[in-house]
Amino acid sequence: PSIAVLPFVNLSRDEENEYFADGLAEELLNVLAKIRGLRVAARTSSFSFKGQTVDIPTIAGKLNVATVLEGSVRKAGNRVRITAQLVNAADGYHLWSDTYNRELDDIFAVQDDIAQSVVKELQARLLQRPNAPDAQAEVRAANRGRTDNAEAHRLYLQGRFLFRRHTTRDVATAISLYEQALALDAQFALAWAGLGLARFWQTAFGLSEDERAFAEGFARAEAAAKRSLELEPELPEGFLALSLVIKCSQRDFSAGEYAVRQALALAPGDSEIVSQAASQILIRGRFDEALVLARRSIELDPLNDFGLYCTGRAHLAAGRPVEAEEAFRRAIDLNPHARGRHLHLSWALLAQGRIADADAAALQEAQDIFRVQGLAMVRWAQGRQEEADALLAELTAKFAVSAAYQVAEVHAHRGDVDAAFHWLDRAYEVYDPGIFWARITIFFRSLHADPRWTALLQKLGFTD
Repeated sequence: PSIAVLPFVNLSRDEENEYFADGLAEELLNVLAKIRGLRVAARTSSFSFKGQTVDIPTIAGKLNVATVLEGSVRKAGNRVRITAQLVNAADGYHLWSDTYNRELDDIFAVQDDIAQSVVKELQARLLQRPNAPDAQAEVRAANRGRTDNAEAHRLYLQGRFLFRRHTTRDVATAISLYEQALALDAQFALAWAGLGLARFWQTAFGLSEDERAFAEGFARAEAAAKRSLELEPELPEGFLALSLVIKCSQRDFSAGEYAVRQALALAPGDSEIVSQAASQILIRGRFDEALVLARRSIELDPLNDFGLYCTGRAHLAAGRPVEAEEAFRRAIDLNPHARGRHLHLSWALLAQGRIADADAAALQEAQDIFRVQGLAMVRWAQGRQEEADALLAELTAKFAVSAAYQVAEVHAHRGDVDAAFHWLDRAYEVYDPGIFWARITIFFRSLHADPRWTALLQKLGFTD
């Protein structure tokens, strides 16, 4: 029993309303993903067909689903016309379809109506659940954390649309939109969760050189995530946001893992939560369990490069660089501009002794910090010490705060044990989020016999 929700076609004259069409489809996808017994293709995969002319059987085949939900949105002022149809992939037959002409204030009723109709149809035709829960009750439970304020909802959709772009400017705008939504409805739990996640991303990847920015940013992100859970104690999005920020704000990895396991229990079909669970468990050194979760996230979302990235890091940490190389290359094929992917491919190649290939990979790294770091490590492996020293000096001078952890990795790679510990302590002091990978990073193996290593792990909360 499976379904893909395609991005709804925006038929509005105003192209800025694209966020509304995307948001409606994503809202439906998120609700359906929480229905037990139904496998839902993740957003990354289903939205990859946006703007393409591809027939339903082809889409269903690529996403391995039995049904597809598609539709369109025409928004003009406060009026909206929505069409939706559920298609059986095998024969192209419409299992259900409907058209809605409503005011924007009624958008929640339309969303619920569509979701309930789809659930009823799938229960009858595919799930074969004679004693299935009432569709209305299932959809209501899946809608935890929502607002009843149409304008707050619109601002939330727009904020989430921009956050997905993951650029510094768009994330900052998304934070402003979430805050505007919360000014209209302070009880909007999903907006608090979105704000927590956006503030985490802005802090962790905004690359600030202000030492106070990390501590303050993570503290504000944690407060937003916790507020979402105070309002809705069983909100998986809240637990996901909390799991990411708590290990950075409090350096408590056990609490971070507990939070992501809560999210996983509440939404086992959400590929983002599954892949983040893989990451959280990976940093604790439990490679086999992390690989199982990473593979599950890829099954749910075949175009999920983060699941492949986690797979690669697990293989690399476990001493399987060939398998790590394969996973990193597949991740790069899906998202060649994602930060850190070419750096880690370079590491997998270095571990195989393929220094020239590692050099080529490092040169292709999109993120300045990681490109300089990767080249500094490759130049050292090549015996080109002057160039390696110059690159390390550049990394240290330009990114002494945001790349304190990366400086520690370079020193460890060079065998400079005391310098590596100095920069690890520095990374801890400035709340550098990279430090949570310390336990499984292969370059720190030379530090493991030093008493300072055990002390660092205990300080980081690795009590096991």
